[in-house]
Amino acid sequence: MTAAVGFDLDMTLVDSRSGIAAAYRALSARTGVFVDADLAVTRLGPPLRTELREWFPESEVEHAVSEYRALYPDHAIGPTVPTPGAVAALAAVRAHGLRVVVVTSKLGPLAELHLAHLGMTADDLAGDLFAEGKAAALVEHGVRWYVGDHAADMVAARTAAIPGIGVATGPCTADQLWNAGATHVLGDLTAFPALLAEIAVGPGAAGG
Repeated sequence: MTAAVGFDLDMTLVDSRSGIAAAYRALSARTGVFVDADLAVTRLGPPLRTELREWFPESEVEHAVSEYRALYPDHAIGPTVPTPGAVAALAAVRAHGLRVVVVTSKLGPLAELHLAHLGMTADDLAGDLFAEGKAAALVEHGVRWYVGDHAADMVAARTAAIPGIGVATGPCTADQLWNAGATHVLGDLTAFPALLAEIAVGPGAAGG
């Protein structure tokens, strides 16, 4: 299997804050339960249920999850944009003969909608995974480095015994990413092609 670079999705490859906020507002309108959308999008990364438990009683969480996911395609896809440098980062991966794998806490079909809308192609995608739960997918898909904006992404990389590359474009600061075990930390993905040129060298860099 050709080696791969793994990427998280929200706030790593895509800035989905405005779209997710719109989906939360639509959920509030449908359910009558207030969700502070502006607050919720400052802490993207953990699974959807984690956020919804802040607003809904446990007995209503699963219903809220279903309603949110039904609303998501109409409200969250259109406003979402690539993060700075994301498109060039994916191009750099392929220029080195590597594969692109997206491993995200977002439900797989919703992640695929984002990528398709933005013309961003992944060779493989694994969804509905978080923190240590991402590790098995990283190993299965031959990921050599994992790029993410959340401390939990660095935990995922460490659990999979691969370098974690943090990008400080999400809710976690550079220090938090370092403290979670990042091997490298970037301000955003505009610096990624130069880093990849440094690390994607040596025997077996594109093979496995």
